[in-house]
Amino acid sequence: MKRAFSLIAVAATGALVLAGCSADQPRGEFDPQADVSLTFAFWGNDDRADRYTQLIEAFNEEHPNITVNVTFGDFPSYWEKRATEVAGGGLPDVFQFSDSYLRQYGEPGYLLDLAEMEEYIDFSTFEDSLLGTGRLNDVQYSLPTGYSMWANFINDDLLAEYGVAAPDGGSSFSEFDDWMTSFTAAADGDVYGGTDYTQRIQTFELMLRAQGKNLYTEDGELGFTQDDLRDYWESGSVIRDGVTAPQQSLEELSPMSGFGAQLTASEMSWSNFLGGYLADSGSSSISIVAPPTAVPGSQDLYQQGGLQVAIAENTDHPEAAAMFLDFVVNSAEAGEIFGTTLGFPASSSKLAGTALEGVDKQVADYIASVADRVGEAPPVPVIGYGSLEQTFWDQGKSLGLGVITVDEAVSSFFAEADVILD
Repeated sequence: MKRAFSLIAVAATGALVLAGCSADQPRGEFDPQADVSLTFAFWGNDDRADRYTQLIEAFNEEHPNITVNVTFGDFPSYWEKRATEVAGGGLPDVFQFSDSYLRQYGEPGYLLDLAEMEEYIDFSTFEDSLLGTGRLNDVQYSLPTGYSMWANFINDDLLAEYGVAAPDGGSSFSEFDDWMTSFTAAADGDVYGGTDYTQRIQTFELMLRAQGKNLYTEDGELGFTQDDLRDYWESGSVIRDGVTAPQQSLEELSPMSGFGAQLTASEMSWSNFLGGYLADSGSSSISIVAPPTAVPGSQDLYQQGGLQVAIAENTDHPEAAAMFLDFVVNSAEAGEIFGTTLGFPASSSKLAGTALEGVDKQVADYIASVADRVGEAPPVPVIGYGSLEQTFWDQGKSLGLGVITVDEAVSSFFAEADVILD
């Protein structure tokens, strides 16, 4: 019999609960028929929440005795909440994870070694290179839902409205800046060519990789200098002056992006964002083109398996948690429901359930189109990389608001990096 469930949105926290009758079992010998309640957390928008609702319904068709209670929020608040839970020993049983936090959560022992649950999780469906995105010191702490490539999204509806041709994929950054300038002029400032991409550490990483560098080293140090960062942020001064969307306007739209709100005609982000962008913007067509490159012919892109799923080490229900994690990353139902919105499916069994049509085929075609630009994956992120990423973003937004100078932003970032890395 299918278990009844209810969906309750809580505006203050962005939380939803999918609940049924349950009675928690203490951690001990596993009874697969016992009623169990799990907590599951993820970051994302309403579109992702709707898809998880469908996935949990499908999971409960097979496991009606396992209740999954779900919370979600935007990316920054999500990790603030996890930091609070770590301090109190109360991480969710299962939660969306990021390779950015692998050292930070894995080394202190906050994550369950998934090999302990190999009876309930199928690892054979993953290529070793993708398993490696959730592995640290030979311990498998998480599994990727999929992988993505850094991409440039273009709103075709807005281009048609203002009579502007699409930018060339893989152009130089200066050529792309010129394109954004021409679009903003054509739209008379009602819509902007894009957002300030120098706020994103991923675009900085793209430039570094084109020069043979990385954001961080194998030894857990920064892989760039203050001069590297200064040059990068100074390059954004050209587009921050009336070309890209004003930062104050973006702050007022948050957590929706300028691109999702149709305030901008382009935005760089991960390829799996296409479905969410279409849902947020209501646009009939969004194209994906290759992002600009700092060095033509370089292999500056990589398979980013950053969106992962992990289990708290102190969960009371490791077996049930492992069964749910396996369903999220491996089931054909997950492939059918999520398509490529959690990344291009990392497991062969999930991919088998994914109908590569429409949006999903578009993402698959984009990934295939940039194959020649794909290089080796970067080193495992340093401890505190998530905090560094947020600091980078915050400094970039402060530059956009005009409240700090580039020199002040660089000094502030490196001072924070010294604290985090030490």
